[in-house]
Amino acid sequence: MELVIDRLTKQYQNKIAVDRISLRLEKGVYGLLGSNGAGKTTLMRMICGILKPTGGTVTFNGMDVSREEYRAVLGYLPQDFGYYPDFTGMDFLLYMASLKGLSRNTARKKAKKLLEMVNLTDSAGKKIRTYSGGMKQRLGIAQALLNDPQIIVLDEPTAGLDPKERVKFRNLIAELGKDNIVILSTHILSDIEHIADVVLMMKNGQLIYQDKWREEMDDLEAFYLEQFERKEQ
Repeated sequence: MELVIDRLTKQYQNKIAVDRISLRLEKGVYGLLGSNGAGKTTLMRMICGILKPTGGTVTFNGMDVSREEYRAVLGYLPQDFGYYPDFTGMDFLLYMASLKGLSRNTARKKAKKLLEMVNLTDSAGKKIRTYSGGMKQRLGIAQALLNDPQIIVLDEPTAGLDPKERVKFRNLIAELGKDNIVILSTHILSDIEHIADVVLMMKNGQLIYQDKWREEMDDLEAFYLEQFERKEQ
């Protein structure tokens, strides 16, 4: 299992949002750090095949991510995920499962399991418009996992989650990273502390740091700030 990003670039008129990034990802959790405007979301949208790059390529096991077959192995939670407010949580997952090509029987079993995993079983029959922000986010995480994806891309997935939910979510991500490629974008450092196998840092569309997580990086916040200060000198 290998996701290869080769000299990936995205330019909007005079602004370069992603600047010639190259990465080779295998199984594990990749924590993508950077402030707003660093280019994280643009990079993730190109990894998902949603946004066409200006230059460079993204391939999974040799297959270009623009191909339809790639959708079958991808799970994606965008930062601003759209919901149907009059759907119940269960109806929404069944609808998303149908879009992903799951049979009705498989979809119902999978949806039930995922609702339990994200602690929404008791709210499965309630309309989404009654959900809190954290509940909607948990539902979004569930839909990203419906098709047992090999690549899981999560853009600011802990937005709206309370501290207890964050801990449970981090444990889930760590487990998923054992058999899949998980890319988790965040500006909250504690989201990736101790669960990221590799730390990636972006600034101004460029990758300014890429390395395996090391136990001696106890104070990730200081390390994070140090990298940004060094870049500006």
